[in-house]
Amino acid sequence: MSGQGFVYGIAAAITCAIQLTGYAVAYSLKTETFYDILGGVNYLALALWSAIAGSIDAPLNWVDDPRKILVTILFICSRGWLLVFLAWRAHERKGDSRFDEVLGKGGGQPQPFGFFVFWMAQAFWVFLISLPMLFVNSSQVNKPGFSAYDIAFAILFCAGVLIEILADIQKALWVKRGRKGDFCTDGVWAVSRHPNYFGEIFQWWCLFAFSYSSSSNNGYADPLWWVGILSPLFTMQILLTMEPTGLCNAEGKNLKRYYDKCPERYSKYRENTSILIPMIGYKYVPMFLKRTIFFDFEKYEYKPKSDGSVKND
Repeated sequence: MSGQGFVYGIAAAITCAIQLTGYAVAYSLKTETFYDILGGVNYLALALWSAIAGSIDAPLNWVDDPRKILVTILFICSRGWLLVFLAWRAHERKGDSRFDEVLGKGGGQPQPFGFFVFWMAQAFWVFLISLPMLFVNSSQVNKPGFSAYDIAFAILFCAGVLIEILADIQKALWVKRGRKGDFCTDGVWAVSRHPNYFGEIFQWWCLFAFSYSSSSNNGYADPLWWVGILSPLFTMQILLTMEPTGLCNAEGKNLKRYYDKCPERYSKYRENTSILIPMIGYKYVPMFLKRTIFFDFEKYEYKPKSDGSVKND
């Protein structure tokens, strides 16, 4: 097995071990309390492993390779924030309603396989998101300096992380202040309906692009570099299309509370505010662009039936 293949293989094994152990313990205790926390710990474990193992037979030790140092620090900052925020949120909410059905909290039968699927989905997400970082840390390429291309995408990655952090903090403070105005329009929430999701998606596209310079075959010809595109693509799949999380959980039928309380104000907010990409002047964007490159798909619309119930797409 090649040096990079060894790093990837052990990273996959570490991920499976953490998530399977978490599932077994969590199901025995009938709790989801440390689900998100173990996701964050898993990210940090992969960063540590790849930093150590990636130095084996490499031209430079990790401590002497600024490219590997930078990508590891950026990755740890991103996932470290996620770990802290999700741990705090789990404490504040005293649980996660996503797991009520599979854990039988509503009086139904527990669903061990359904709970297992949640943990395996997290295993896939952790490993796939980490691919660009694993690629850089396991690379045998000796490029100690940074090109303008590298610097640009490192800065853009930081911007994505910062947007996500700001969005999380601003939303948390808004909730603490009593949810004034019924829906959050503070800070970055004034220019995006889901800036936290944008920051999460954007940063992994940037890290994938940054990892290009660590390819031994000019990037475009390196199949392992192309595998890294699964990081942003899988993140988009989770946040844009999968229930019960991301936009599918936040939009559609779950908008009922806004249309019941403040239909005119919320309709205006939706018309003027991008669903994902922070921007000004969204109301002037043609509908066909909103439905395509801006990801404001029709399935995210609130569609009440004539009898007052909500239509599910």
